[in-house]
Amino acid sequence: MGRRNKTQVHFHFAVFSESKGINVSAISFDARAGTRPIKTASIQRCFQNIHLRESMPQTPPFSAMFDSSGYNRNLYQSAEDSCGGLYYHDNNLLSGSLEALIQHLVPNVDYYPDRTYIFTFLLSSRLFMHPYELMAKVCHLCVEHQRLSDPDGDKNQMRKIAPKILQLLTEWTETFPYDFRDERMMRNLKDLAHRIASGEEQTYRKNVQQMMQCLIRKLAALSQYEEVLAKISSTSTDRLTVLKTKPQSIQRDIITVCSDPYTLAQQLTHIELERLNYIGPEEFVQAFVQKDPLDNDKSCYSDRKKTRNLEAYVEWFNRLSYLVATEICMPVKKKHRARMIEYFIDVARECFNIGNFNSLMAIISGMNMSPVSRLKKTWAKVKTAKFDILEHQMDPSSNFYNYRTALRGAAQRSLTAHSSREKIVIPFFSLLIKDIYFLNEGCANRLPNGHVNFEKFWELAKQVSEFMTWKQVECPFERDRKILQYLLTVPVFSEDALYLASYESEGPENHIEKDRWKSLRSSLLGRV
Repeated sequence: MGRRNKTQVHFHFAVFSESKGINVSAISFDARAGTRPIKTASIQRCFQNIHLRESMPQTPPFSAMFDSSGYNRNLYQSAEDSCGGLYYHDNNLLSGSLEALIQHLVPNVDYYPDRTYIFTFLLSSRLFMHPYELMAKVCHLCVEHQRLSDPDGDKNQMRKIAPKILQLLTEWTETFPYDFRDERMMRNLKDLAHRIASGEEQTYRKNVQQMMQCLIRKLAALSQYEEVLAKISSTSTDRLTVLKTKPQSIQRDIITVCSDPYTLAQQLTHIELERLNYIGPEEFVQAFVQKDPLDNDKSCYSDRKKTRNLEAYVEWFNRLSYLVATEICMPVKKKHRARMIEYFIDVARECFNIGNFNSLMAIISGMNMSPVSRLKKTWAKVKTAKFDILEHQMDPSSNFYNYRTALRGAAQRSLTAHSSREKIVIPFFSLLIKDIYFLNEGCANRLPNGHVNFEKFWELAKQVSEFMTWKQVECPFERDRKILQYLLTVPVFSEDALYLASYESEGPENHIEKDRWKSLRSSLLGRV
């Protein structure tokens, strides 16, 4: 008997291109039940790394900011309620003109926006304008607010508003640092920061310096990360090419590099958390950005579609799936292939226990690839009970109900965690993207009166903010450079090479497979 394959699913994950953006329709699963937005836990930890100084304005705690409907209650009872162009219902900001929303972002002597509004507007505003355009408007309004009173009150005015402006800039640079890779953004930031620092207060100068140093460090780390990714990409080769030049008998496999499946699961978690950490929250919005009907700037659309770190993460998922399939198909002996399958089942189970659902799904996806699943004689030697349980947990039916339940459990565990390990939540990323895609597609960005549909963006921010919490977790496991190097750089089979290896291991079963085998032997090996 071969493997009982009740829930075999072939996942086709998100494909990106410069011109077309993200192809979410390529993520295959049962969507008949519609989407179920992931319920967010408290997002108080989202910005835990933004340290509010005593001199800075204080805002309400995050646990109170989002209610079950996804947007704020009782947070906007301020002078801004009567501001023209903003529409409220039961104290909830539902919509507003773009100009009024920008005004609502900018602090003045008597007002500072709450942090959920700052995050939500900075996240969603890029659907309507460039970040550098928003920064220019914010700078103009900030300078304007400083000059509201008579010249004799300027110093007093500066003392009141400078900490608020500095706090807004700090929250922007810490939460959306990648915006400042644009020289126009950095120029405006430095100009406004200089105005604040040029005052008499030494504290402002020190705080401005700290803000700029922190931003520069983050951008430098991003550049270094991108260089590493480029180096890995440039050195990648097809496994078949290596096999032709190096006898298989002396080639390493993953078990020789890491015999312990629990250790491998931990090293996979290192890679996942590192790559998650470099994804900016704005990339979720920029992946789906479309031409704003009220925007006449044709260049605006293409310039805002920057999703390189998100793309790199999806590429990692695909690589891991192909690596799993390669390691299973490569051994000549049936018992070695069976041992490899059981090894990856144990790795997948430990990923589930850790809360690393992305690696778990990549491993399941690799084992469900046709070149692997067709190996009936191999699967007959495998104890599949543990794998059946894992497949059940990641079953795509009912819109991944079982997985979503497990994810909520992991998220709850993270909130009450007593150790770093318990804080880990790594979502099945392609499904998270698809949830956000459907949220974006299901609601218009603008209402018929031209107002920005802010109710939609509360919900978008709610989903992205939970991701922000998860990506800030530091991996508690010790790094093993040898294992990490293997996972990231070892050559993997292409799809054709996987089929060829599969047919070489267990011969074709029908005429279609025989024809394909002959074709592959001819094209890949030069044999008839």
